[in-house]
Amino acid sequence: MTSKKQLKARIRARMAKTGESYTTARAHVAGRAETVSDGGWRFAGGRHPSSAAITSVLVNQGMAVSEPMVFLAGGGIGAGYILWEFRHDESRHVVLGFRNLWQYHERWMGKTLGRLGVPYDEHHTSGVRAAGERLAAELDAGRPCVVLPDRFHTGYWQLPAALDGHGGHPVVAYRRDEGGVYLDDRGQAPIRVPRERFDAARGRVGSYKNVLHVLGEAKLTEAALAGAAREGLRDCAEHLSAASDSFSLPAWRKWARLLVDTRNAKAWPKVFADRRGLADALLSVWEGAEPVGIDGGNLRDLFADALDEAALLLDRPGLAELGGRFREIHGLWHELAEAALPAEVPEFARIRELTAAIKESVMADGTAGGPEAARAAEELWAARAAANDSLATLADTGPLFTGLSSRITAIHEAERDAIAWLTTLGRDLG
Repeated sequence: MTSKKQLKARIRARMAKTGESYTTARAHVAGRAETVSDGGWRFAGGRHPSSAAITSVLVNQGMAVSEPMVFLAGGGIGAGYILWEFRHDESRHVVLGFRNLWQYHERWMGKTLGRLGVPYDEHHTSGVRAAGERLAAELDAGRPCVVLPDRFHTGYWQLPAALDGHGGHPVVAYRRDEGGVYLDDRGQAPIRVPRERFDAARGRVGSYKNVLHVLGEAKLTEAALAGAAREGLRDCAEHLSAASDSFSLPAWRKWARLLVDTRNAKAWPKVFADRRGLADALLSVWEGAEPVGIDGGNLRDLFADALDEAALLLDRPGLAELGGRFREIHGLWHELAEAALPAEVPEFARIRELTAAIKESVMADGTAGGPEAARAAEELWAARAAANDSLATLADTGPLFTGLSSRITAIHEAERDAIAWLTTLGRDLG
């Protein structure tokens, strides 16, 4: 038991320090974990919720497919920035979109599965009871389902009530018992959510209320994967070459400007003139950009791995070279996250440690890690509140905002050039 506690502590410390995902941090500390099963379901792990959910179902069908290839089939990376201000608790949160069509779950699922040639059924059920019965019927028939519940209501992320209805991410429901549903959320252990709680979580957010995807048996030939890779690469280049400053690369340029603008109502010097919620906003930048966050980080490293696979599959070495560039860009995002929430600040260091502790508990232990995650969460949300109060006395945010703006400008320029490179390579894909 002591050895396991020491291992967990070392993994958490590395996650907090580097911002790495649980899987990466564990591999550095103790090597790759052995594959774990629950009732015949194999936990495949994963990095990004959407691509990991599809990959897990396909792997459990016996398909030899990687998460990077699934991610690429869906169009690879995306871009998006929104600053939310909530009056009910005076909080401010930054939402960063890093996946193609990050704001449209069903559209992304449809095109990804279509490109891979995976048959699927998509269901929408308005009533909670009918939705629960449909899910139960699918699971009883041995068909795992990709669902999209609200994070607060599922409970295992230990979020406060203030985040009720703020949304969630795809997970795989793979079996049930009399009173609960078992989930795979990229970890190495089952997560059991009580049936009533899970039904409420699925019905909480109106824009994707009770959505459910059931994947049919796939036949992923090399030709099918090659075609999916080509379409995904073209999609990525086209999508990120668009002019939208909300859902394409110009979003980064807009964010950089809003950090230093003094007139726009959504500019940071205006929004944070009273300093309220500043710690929460900075933490959401760190959580959003780093793999230690719930959503899997900036995904530029996942895209780089996809480019490496595509280079071999399509016999285009230039794609692997471009993959190296995206690994450098992944590093730029890491540096931005470090600047937003530097570990040298003791308050921030503790917040990072507690965030990593919750993620590690969920990934490593699933439901069994719930009590430990709850204790960490209680301290985390108190620490976040204290940090918000502490930053309220910050005399001058100018240097902080200017520094972040410069880093985001550099990221925008690097990604713009990389996408132009991808566009050029795409013309030779046939």
